Amino acid sequence: MLDEITISKAITESFMNDFMDAMEADVAIVGAGPSGMTAAYYLARDGIKTVLFERSLRVGGGMPGGGMMFNRIVVQDEGKKILDEFNIRSWEYEPGYYLADSLESTAALCTEAIRAGARIFNLISVEDVMIRENNRVTGLVLNWTATELAKLHVDPLTMRAKVVIDATGHASEVCHIVVDKLKGKLRTEGGGIMGEKPMWADIGEGKLVENTVEVYPGLIVAGMAANAVLGAPRMGPIFGGMLVSGRRAAEVAIGILQQVKVSR
Repeated sequence: MLDEITISKAITESFMNDFMDAMEADVAIVGAGPSGMTAAYYLARDGIKTVLFERSLRVGGGMPGGGMMFNRIVVQDEGKKILDEFNIRSWEYEPGYYLADSLESTAALCTEAIRAGARIFNLISVEDVMIRENNRVTGLVLNWTATELAKLHVDPLTMRAKVVIDATGHASEVCHIVVDKLKGKLRTEGGGIMGEKPMWADIGEGKLVENTVEVYPGLIVAGMAANAVLGAPRMGPIFGGMLVSGRRAAEVAIGILQQVKVSR
């Protein structure tokens, strides 16, 4: 016979154990879009304690919607290699253009990131950052998304991370906190958020990986946040650059972690 209280205890206890363990991590990622989940996979696969926070009920960012709610995405050659690594089916439309189902892609990225060891928490918003150790981002300030939406005055909780990745897409929310609230200077022209330019898929895709860098001590930008912060074009429903940017963000994070380890 099923007991509702046992069910409730199982959910509460297991979640709280995971959440408490997530209070300290090597890398914290904000935004469970394609770049965030890809970064989480590569980091966790390499044994790096990785936690990902997503504001929405669902993961995937703009990927599930494909192009104008047609649930298809396009990737180029480099992106297809990552699709293949995740066992996501794709087919060639024309040379250099590969189609994939946006829902299958989202589900596979999420599944493989979790199976690799990353922890993904949805319905949690990041409302602030912690700055310590020589003006360095060292953690996140968290609250339930429902609290934010209801505009309730409820104090948040915090978690510590050695590296933070802003994968919040066009909004580049973590970078905005650093610039707007803390008056921090990013490693950009003028020190601020440059803003994304009009759509130009060819240029935007190339710049996306180039712009996946540490823009403030302890803070990396990935995915569309990278182009929004460093002033490059948006790309539309081609997602290869998003996947490659996620992999690149993981590489940059690993490099920073190694430097932190050596310095200590």
